[in-house]
Amino acid sequence: MAKVADKPFFPKPFLVFFVLSIIFGFGITLSEAGFPKIRHYKWEVEYMFWSPDCVENIVMGINGQFPGPTIRANAGDMVVVELTNKLHTEGVVIHWHGILQRGTPWADGTASISQCAINPGETFTYRFVVDKAGTYFYHGHLGMQRSAGLYGSLIVDPQEGTSEPFHYDEEINLLLSDWWHQSVHKQEVGLSSKPMRWIGEPQSILINGRGQFDCSIAAKYKNGLKQCELSGKEQCAPFILHVHPKKIYRIRIASTTALASLNFAIGNHKLLVVEADGNYVQPFSTSDIDIYSGESYSVLITTDQNPSENYWVSIGVRARLPKTPPGLTVLNYLPNSVSKLPISPPPETPDWEDFDRSKNFTFRIFAAMGSPKPPVRYNRRLFLLNTQNRINGFMKWAINNVSLALPPTPYLAAMKFRLSTAFNQNPPPETFPIDYDINNPPRNPETATGNGVYKFNMGETVDVILQNANMLNANTSEIHPWHLHGHDFWVLGYGEGKFSAAEDGRKLNLKNPPLRNTVVIFPYGWTAIRFVADNPGVWAFHCHIEPHLHMGMGVIFAEGVHKVGMIPPNAMACGSTAMIKNYPRKP
Repeated sequence: MAKVADKPFFPKPFLVFFVLSIIFGFGITLSEAGFPKIRHYKWEVEYMFWSPDCVENIVMGINGQFPGPTIRANAGDMVVVELTNKLHTEGVVIHWHGILQRGTPWADGTASISQCAINPGETFTYRFVVDKAGTYFYHGHLGMQRSAGLYGSLIVDPQEGTSEPFHYDEEINLLLSDWWHQSVHKQEVGLSSKPMRWIGEPQSILINGRGQFDCSIAAKYKNGLKQCELSGKEQCAPFILHVHPKKIYRIRIASTTALASLNFAIGNHKLLVVEADGNYVQPFSTSDIDIYSGESYSVLITTDQNPSENYWVSIGVRARLPKTPPGLTVLNYLPNSVSKLPISPPPETPDWEDFDRSKNFTFRIFAAMGSPKPPVRYNRRLFLLNTQNRINGFMKWAINNVSLALPPTPYLAAMKFRLSTAFNQNPPPETFPIDYDINNPPRNPETATGNGVYKFNMGETVDVILQNANMLNANTSEIHPWHLHGHDFWVLGYGEGKFSAAEDGRKLNLKNPPLRNTVVIFPYGWTAIRFVADNPGVWAFHCHIEPHLHMGMGVIFAEGVHKVGMIPPNAMACGSTAMIKNYPRKP
């Protein structure tokens, strides 16, 4: 019998009732009762030749697909994925981004944190419950395998018999990503070299794994570019959004980019934002949305424009000097031909460094009425300073002057078995020097690696103040989207400059802050979040920009590990836990 959080997945009262219904002919079935289902998948991960942007390359695919297969389930269902590593020379794990993993922290899919990497030829089975409707995705979480193409969509519908709090006729699912022609292995070596070799800007933006390089489907508006084909069997043929006039469409948009912050717009159509990171928000209308790596949104559009025309869908780069052309496709009003190009140019992406515009969008996101409210007070507050540093000439990112370097033994198993030598038992700093100047390069650019853990008491309310700062070069500060595993958190506020507990602390939004799992900090600014440490396990909290995490930009949170049930043996078959034979049955 499958179990979640030490409770039977099929409760005994229901089983008794179900058996009696069969015996006495009550005529009830599992599906009619709306009972959760088990969604079972068998996946093989391997490298393969692919042409995501019309240039053949090597991608990491699942069952011969890129992006990987879409998982679709109802809230409360159990997802079972038997994952076989068909790579020849490297391990693999998959993180289920936005899924809280209550009762199954070992299934979070974070190498060296929740589990050991799955070795070549081995199979690991992920079992977890998707407990909340929303737009999610999954991706590799070892090295920079997300950049290699290891990702796919994960859509959770409401429980059977229930519905969303908004109406729509049909839906379209979009997974946005960026793509490089340079191999991920070469990127990783470059980032870890002295001097560092930066990965550069992506060659293309992909929509559901499809993009165009060195040509454009809107070439007539771009001098010097050749026209791409709008249709065909090529792997890079644009993903067309087919719609019928006079309908309401829900467009689910998730960003699994490795680097790029994006702007999404549809010509002549307003976007009604209704969901963010699997949580309902107060609906608001906008001409375009900014979406950062790790975020997801649902927007509603009404196909009320001239039905004899088609319209552009444009995804452009924000927050970085755009050397990557926008990702383009077409909103195709049926029965028009796909080849009928829109009569106007594609929507123009806002200026890349117009952060006021970005903030204007972000600051409009509030929780929908009836959403859970945060605790009024916090028990503990961490200040996490984001800085760019060096270690012996190697470029690093650090938090409170500690650059994260993961240990060989996964934290979850190491803490479960109280292995005091598996990682540094001294917790990292909870704040940074009060006189630190965030507007200038660090006076002392040197940092150190570390693998300590922030440990919380069960049920503790934790505030985290993410503080951005200047990088090593003067007058430079970057956007960082931060993602928390195992929790949703309330975004209490944003601000300019250095956070002031006396002034800014009184202005935090406790009335209707949105629940998210990913949040942005703007250049030279701060972001305040609050969460409750109520999910036993060990959880990553990190910048979702792939090279930044690779260079140490993350921390580790832990709570209630003594309450974690039995960890599958192959989740801890490495490091200091590899030889454990006598597994304790009780915490």
